[in-house]
Amino acid sequence: MQGFEWYVPADQGHWRRLRRALPDLKDIGIDNIWIPPGCKAMSPSGNGYDIYDLYDLGEFDQKGSRATKWGSKEELQELTWAAEDLGMGIYWDAVLNHKAAADYTERFLAVRVDPQRRDIEIARPEEIVGWVGFEFPGRGDIYSSMKYHWWHFTGIDWDDSQRTSAIYKIVGPNKGWATDVSKEHGNYDFLMFADLDYSRPDVQRDVLQWGEWIGTELPLRGMRIDGAKHFSAAFQKKFVDHLRKTFGPDYFIIGEYLDRDLNVILAYLGKMEYQLSVLDVPLAGRMSDISELEGGDLRKIFDNTLVGVKPANAVCPIASFFKPLAYALILLRSQGQPCLFYGDLYGMRGGCKHPLRPSCNGRLPILTRARKMYAYGEQRDYFDRRNCIGPSCPLTSPFFTKYSMRLTETGFVRYGNRRHPAGLACVISNAKTSEKRMYVGRKHAGEQWTDILGWHTDIVNIDDRGYGVFPVNAMSVSVWVNAAAEGRGTLDRFLYVVLILIRCIVF
Repeated sequence: MQGFEWYVPADQGHWRRLRRALPDLKDIGIDNIWIPPGCKAMSPSGNGYDIYDLYDLGEFDQKGSRATKWGSKEELQELTWAAEDLGMGIYWDAVLNHKAAADYTERFLAVRVDPQRRDIEIARPEEIVGWVGFEFPGRGDIYSSMKYHWWHFTGIDWDDSQRTSAIYKIVGPNKGWATDVSKEHGNYDFLMFADLDYSRPDVQRDVLQWGEWIGTELPLRGMRIDGAKHFSAAFQKKFVDHLRKTFGPDYFIIGEYLDRDLNVILAYLGKMEYQLSVLDVPLAGRMSDISELEGGDLRKIFDNTLVGVKPANAVCPIASFFKPLAYALILLRSQGQPCLFYGDLYGMRGGCKHPLRPSCNGRLPILTRARKMYAYGEQRDYFDRRNCIGPSCPLTSPFFTKYSMRLTETGFVRYGNRRHPAGLACVISNAKTSEKRMYVGRKHAGEQWTDILGWHTDIVNIDDRGYGVFPVNAMSVSVWVNAAAEGRGTLDRFLYVVLILIRCIVF
């Protein structure tokens, strides 16, 4: 679960609220929480992507406060220790591309580049004044003695002497944009603020040391690498290798490589030797495309997506549209690693332009819990209607590849395993009311199945051959499970759990 959203109140109380919520999050099936970048930002209200000091987790009086927006270092440690006691993992959001809010300016040579083609210079080199001097006066040499100067960066976006905003590439011996980055805008090394130069051994040493240090300060199980398309893939690979060598082979790492082109993401994974997972941005894009029009072809939702070709490396995000349908697809299927979003569980208020209520009419905790209880075993996809999908053959199977273009209807079934025998049947429609006849197994003959979400009130009787006819309302999803299955009586209480969590977190 993403354990934050952009508009969380800047009251330095987030770590405490999240700690209080841990037992209920564990109860609804959350295993790991991705927390925000808790390093000192450029201001007390900064979310951490405007990063100032990697080694200040809310411990030193710098940039206007001791604590970060999220809270103090002590509260952060208490959160991570509480999670560890519950058997939950914490993933850190590592912002390694740039630094912000320097302590002083320095003079150096730089050349302006075309904002749309950063590989093209549009002026002669000139002396500029940039905010690139980092002394960390509140921390001094504690944890790291490294100080940063203009030669530790490749570019900035502000000349203080001329009060001019532009993208400046810093000029000097062995200076230049990294070449193993996204090719957008010609070269997408520069993103914002003061862009770090990972061709320098001293920059590499300091960041590698930080990766090791933070794991001694906090019991982390993994990291998310922010802005992965914007800095050296070669250094990222070295960073990942160092983390795994230090903390073990199961240390989980996610790369935030935002690109809808599947081939670009696969090329990045290749450079990383498939040693990390990546957010499946193509899947989010496919969901967006299909949801824009009522009746979009759901059979194609996994076409040209990472979860469709490399499910072991795919972290599946949920877009803001048709969320109940999308969450059912991602939480209950066997492929990919689902990610639950904070704003979907709790809603969004704060300073956002359009406040949002919790998604799925508050039933998202039921879906997450159902994943833990029933989403096991072989999967069969019934992707044979363009607007109504349920389980039948796996998407990667020869059957699906050969015959998918001939099908006229779509659903999916999980058959369970020895430890979790109940199984489930999921039917999804982004058009009219429909139904799908699906095979759940002869062992279920005579059972009565009901929709755990309560959106469809029918009872489905499983016939003596193991088939049932499972209905779904228009523009909706229904998840069918044996009414007498273990744990069915506990699911409804998760509707109330989320209300308690909302009061605890949002208000």
